[in-house]
Amino acid sequence: MKRSGSADLPLHYGHVPPWLAQRMATLGLAITEAILLEYGKAEVIRRLSSPFWFQSLGAVMGMDWHSSGITTSVMGALKKSINPLSKELGIYICGGKGKYSRETPDELLKIADKTGLNGTELVRASKLSAKVDNTAIQDGFQLYLHSFILSNEGDWAVVQQGMSDSSATARRYHWHSENLKSFVEEPHTGICGINQGQILNLTANEAVKTRQSMMSIAVESPTRMLNEIQKLVLPNHHEVKSKDVDLKRLGSILWLAQEKQPKDFEELLLLEGMGPRTLQSMALVSEVIYGTPSRFTDPARYSFAHGGKDGHPFPVPVTVYDETITVLQKAIEKAKIGNTDKQQAIKSLHQIARNAEKGFVPNMDFEKVIQKERAQSWKYGGRTVFGKEKPPKNDQLKLF
Repeated sequence: MKRSGSADLPLHYGHVPPWLAQRMATLGLAITEAILLEYGKAEVIRRLSSPFWFQSLGAVMGMDWHSSGITTSVMGALKKSINPLSKELGIYICGGKGKYSRETPDELLKIADKTGLNGTELVRASKLSAKVDNTAIQDGFQLYLHSFILSNEGDWAVVQQGMSDSSATARRYHWHSENLKSFVEEPHTGICGINQGQILNLTANEAVKTRQSMMSIAVESPTRMLNEIQKLVLPNHHEVKSKDVDLKRLGSILWLAQEKQPKDFEELLLLEGMGPRTLQSMALVSEVIYGTPSRFTDPARYSFAHGGKDGHPFPVPVTVYDETITVLQKAIEKAKIGNTDKQQAIKSLHQIARNAEKGFVPNMDFEKVIQKERAQSWKYGGRTVFGKEKPPKNDQLKLF
């Protein structure tokens, strides 16, 4: 299987304010329903497995387009809005951040009971994807979020994120069940992050011999292996100290491997311990729904739909956000009863934008565009985590 992608993001702390969280959930559901109506369940799963599309979705939902919080907030919003309608939509979201990630296996088994899917295989896929990114790829990022998205037809995607305290960044990993071949050989559809230089990556094609050697070690007698390790801590091996190796833990791992006789490297990983303004927004939302993969190479662009909660590139225009949601929801409801006029109109926005690009020579002042948005933000109910935007003060003397 190919990992769909990954992304390195600045580590941001804080929370999503309730006024934005609710809107993110509502818009996320509307976008999901629009994709379902147009393309089907498999496409929803495929898109969530794309790091660029995922980042674009978060940006169009008003999150800080480049921060680590985009992963947690988007998956939380989607889980909140989609799961109550899972039976109708055929899409389920499991797991989450921290303790919620550990609930994934139980959630998957319950879904399997309802849908007839193979729960054991789904749990295995969930655990292996986490083990690979946390253990087989040692890039300095420890997982703290694991979300498993699946359809009642068996397609699934994994979105998970790790944190590096040393670099103050987060890295997001994406997986997709499509064309599943191997969990341990180039498995990702994508990884988003900053180049960390040389790392230990046991899933690389070049690591085949290393994986085979590890399997040989795993089936060796634990007593022999422990004796070899004990030799390494003798005085003539000053560079190796016993405090660097927990012999108790290593011994238990080797005993488990000896007992279970793993058939391949996957099993080894699974061992225990391892108006005009609204049109602007709608055009960007339309592209998130109907755009092709090549359209999402610059996720920052989608922040120009609804700004960002930190005020970058400008405050979230709440009234525009609500109008966008209303337009999209009405189009979806009409499409459900066979009237697709509004849905087609939204779809055409994307095509119009693409056509306008042909031969277009930009001559705008980028900074002035942002300044204008910020200056007019109060007109659209502009809001950030710091509060509501206020109209500029009129410093002119009032004579009357």
